Amino acid sequence: MQFPERSGRSLESFPKAPDFAELEKHWGAEWLKKGTYTYPSQGDAPIFSIDTPPPTVSGSLHVGHIFSYTQTDILARFARMKGMRVHYPQGWDDNGLPTERRVQNYFHIRCEPGTPYEPGLNLPPISEVMTDKELAEKKVPQRALSRRNFVEHCLRLTTQDEKQFKDLFTRVGLSADWELEYVTIGKHAQRIAQWSFLDLMQKGHAYQVEAPTLWDCDFRTAVAQAELEDRDMPGAFHEFDFEVEGGGSFTIATTRPELLAACVGVACHPDDERYKHLIGKTAVTPLFSAPVRIFGSTHVVPDKGTGILMVCTFGDQTDVQWWREEKLPLRQIVGRDGRLMSIQFGTKEFPSKNPEAANEVYALIEKKNVKQAQKIIVERLALKSAPRPIQHPVKFYEKGDRPVEILTTRQWFVRLLDKKEKLLQFGEKIQWHPEFMKARFRNWTENLGLDWCVSRQRFFGVPIPVWYPIDAAGNQRFEAPIFPTKEQLPVDPSEDAPLGYQESQRGQPGGFVGELDVFDTWFTSSLTPQLVTGWEWNQKRHQEMFPMTLRPQSHEIIRTWAFYTIAKAMLHEEKIPWNHIAVSGWVLDPDRKKMSKSKGNVVTPIQFIEEHGADAVRYWAGSARYGVDTAFDPAVMKVGRRLAMKLFNASKFVLSRGCPAGVPTCALDLALLAKLRVLVKRVRELSDQYETAQALSETEKFFWSQFTDTYLELVKMRAWGEQGTALDHASAGQTLHFALSILVRMFAPFLPYTTETVWDWMKRDSEPSVHLAAFPSQGEFQTFMGVDAGRPELLDVAIVALTTINQQKTESKTSVARPVSRIVIAIHPETLNDLLLVWAEVASATKVRSVEWDKNPSMEPGTLKVTAVEYDAAPIA
Repeated sequence: MQFPERSGRSLESFPKAPDFAELEKHWGAEWLKKGTYTYPSQGDAPIFSIDTPPPTVSGSLHVGHIFSYTQTDILARFARMKGMRVHYPQGWDDNGLPTERRVQNYFHIRCEPGTPYEPGLNLPPISEVMTDKELAEKKVPQRALSRRNFVEHCLRLTTQDEKQFKDLFTRVGLSADWELEYVTIGKHAQRIAQWSFLDLMQKGHAYQVEAPTLWDCDFRTAVAQAELEDRDMPGAFHEFDFEVEGGGSFTIATTRPELLAACVGVACHPDDERYKHLIGKTAVTPLFSAPVRIFGSTHVVPDKGTGILMVCTFGDQTDVQWWREEKLPLRQIVGRDGRLMSIQFGTKEFPSKNPEAANEVYALIEKKNVKQAQKIIVERLALKSAPRPIQHPVKFYEKGDRPVEILTTRQWFVRLLDKKEKLLQFGEKIQWHPEFMKARFRNWTENLGLDWCVSRQRFFGVPIPVWYPIDAAGNQRFEAPIFPTKEQLPVDPSEDAPLGYQESQRGQPGGFVGELDVFDTWFTSSLTPQLVTGWEWNQKRHQEMFPMTLRPQSHEIIRTWAFYTIAKAMLHEEKIPWNHIAVSGWVLDPDRKKMSKSKGNVVTPIQFIEEHGADAVRYWAGSARYGVDTAFDPAVMKVGRRLAMKLFNASKFVLSRGCPAGVPTCALDLALLAKLRVLVKRVRELSDQYETAQALSETEKFFWSQFTDTYLELVKMRAWGEQGTALDHASAGQTLHFALSILVRMFAPFLPYTTETVWDWMKRDSEPSVHLAAFPSQGEFQTFMGVDAGRPELLDVAIVALTTINQQKTESKTSVARPVSRIVIAIHPETLNDLLLVWAEVASATKVRSVEWDKNPSMEPGTLKVTAVEYDAAPIA
């Protein structure tokens, strides 16, 4: 193989400097128009399918998004150039609490399901009506909307946000197939999610129960265990006495005295000598005089607090466990809004030995929030000592502002606790990149303590497809749910009637009522592999593509998105959802904290794209290894811009010199190609192992140290035809064009705009896009130069000589362009033999006219030293 003879464009015909903004605009439009990244559905080539994360549509994208999505795109581009059929969809996760909160703030509205629907309602953003200051000063309440009006405004804003997201992703050069774009609130997504629920019901994996539930009082919805996070919070131990029926007392220490009215038992360790004589007796609570049973449990830690504690419904998950195991009564006092509910002591549910006094105290805390109630109770209690301050981890919903409560509510669950071992086995079947991230999945699965609560008491989400019959007395029969058929999906039970019923029967005795809850957003997001492969509705494509090749995601959602997706695929089809999972790190701010919208420390990427260019921003993202947190550093983007500029300029030099017919014959040319061949093999292996950051690093190092700053300087005169024979000139031209073709293709996944521009100069007629060109292979070298034709060490010794002589000039405080009339070089005899094979190029590049060799066997092979030098006295032209 050889490059066809080309005269080359004149240097003046190339642009002096790249206009990166213009290149991004031009190539973005070209790729879209030509369908460069369209998934080729037909063909025998292997499929590389990507379960691309659909970002939450709740505002704007930040550099953390660009960081991780660019890393995914790099893998997609590698796969495409390796001849795979790349299935690269992009979706938008446009339902859930973050979206609702953004919509509420944007329009200053709230959803009140009982509010009448207003057809055609189209509210302006609150910012167009009044300023933030006016809003605060006037204390304007949010406008109440019907559920349907609220959802309409959610759809309106998410559509607007999704366009901005798509524009930014396109600008940064993501090679997604936009014909595969999807949303998680769309009809297709609803159909898939609702069928998933029905399939889980049929298989016995889903159930509904009224039971203790993790609850966020601000969002007023149930949340899942996986959505909790521990936050270090100040608290205090409060010590006070419980009386014992028949005489005696003991002291408990608690951080939640406000739950005293919900106390249903007292627990101590069965071997604790201080308290084991109390087991089986009845204690009486202070203030409320409620009788509660004392029992023993090995879950009590004797040296924590006083070693004996009150059990309330519910203070934490251990209370739930004791409530179930000991069959304790239920006394719930915290309501869904986080305020204490109205209760009555002296009843069966809330017994008291002094109900009048108990009700008098409780009246003081009724309808108060938890903090207010705690303050009042502490003031009324006879504390043994001043509260003892502590710092302790408190569980919060990850998007919430108040600690979660555990309340008894009716919810839908998916059984997972009985499948932990199987889930672990399925996690082992997947290749994790990096491997150590698998431990996070394993640790989460092993410590799972609750089944998955999949219902949410929210509005903008996929409706749970269930109705409940109403009996003649007007009672909802939760034990006899009505499900739609597969053909009916998707349905909205709040608007659609079940088969066999008329809409007029809604809410009537003998009629029905629709489920108002929606699915947890992870219930829908965990189905992205099924969603994009056509599960159940396009089985041919699904079978061809499932399991998918790759799931890219960040590490903090291993316990949610990765875990639930693995669980869903296992429960539905006994399969893993993908063969590989690549886990990216976080982007950290200057204080080494994760960038996130909730922390308010995010940086929007567009300013850096405009300042440095998309390729430079991609370089920063591509330089980071998977699983490693990376500091946001514009200085790295500057390095990326410098690389793009150098590739641009080096390409102009090579292509402007023409390419005469011939083959590489010169020793230095063959040495470069031999080294390049090794690099190609290495980069292919690294990319196959998802070590793309290392692939970029090694390619970049070769580009600077072996090609542009050295080899190009060494062959410059021969490439111009001013040194050597016509065959030597052709050897240099062919080598430069071939090497440039290889390097441009290796940089293409990282710098798509710059490389496409260069490729357009090189191959416009034969191969219109570098991103559809074949990634460099060993076979190309065999065809071009023969096997093992070059000696890599010859390039090494030439570079050493070039560097040493130029360094001598620098130390002599003279220009590297100054001619040398005479030079003496000390060198090992074997190294000299190699250097003589490439000396003509070294002498030409360093302008050495005469050399004397000082053969020194004691020198380290591969090194040399300038012992004397004389410069031409003539002025430098």
